Amino acid sequence: MAHSKIDLNFVIYLFLSTFITQFMIETLISSKTRLKLLLKFFLNSSNKSYLRSLEIEFKESTNAIRIELNRFEKAGLLQSEKVGNKKFFSANPSHPLFIDLQQIVKKHIGLDTIIENIVDKPESIERVYLTGKFAQGISESVMNFDIIGKVKADRLKILAAKIEKQIDKKISFAVYAIDYKIVSKKSVPQEDRFLVWKKG
Repeated sequence: MAHSKIDLNFVIYLFLSTFITQFMIETLISSKTRLKLLLKFFLNSSNKSYLRSLEIEFKESTNAIRIELNRFEKAGLLQSEKVGNKKFFSANPSHPLFIDLQQIVKKHIGLDTIIENIVDKPESIERVYLTGKFAQGISESVMNFDIIGKVKADRLKILAAKIEKQIDKKISFAVYAIDYKIVSKKSVPQEDRFLVWKKG
């Protein structure tokens, strides 16, 4: 896909934030709408949404959201498709800055810090999933994780307390011996959880 009409200032503005800390991102990217769109589409790239749905999620005017969607799409960072009378947007994983933008989002919510702590002593951990609203690209006060494997409860309690101090968010862990959503015969929506770490 050609990006001859990319808003270079906009792209550079976003790209520079790969070099800053979690606490400086909100200062650099001052648009709250833009931050919400980055979280929505670039944390879990399988997320898709349309304007009216984003208006309800963000509790912002359609005009403010439309302006930012147009900028992202013009820069080639988002792609879109028509389904009926709705225009669905999603991240463009083939864009050269896609990986960088994912790292921005992970840094912003503290996900990189969380994973580093969890897998510091991986024991018998096989996979780690982010679940709940964050998996759908929506910020909330608690970050929920499913850990597949065997982890001592006392270690998780200490770990959660340590991470909460580092990222200023509540952390909740649920541990499963087997991946219940893989072995379950029931159909489970993909957006319910997002794989953030896998052994090996």
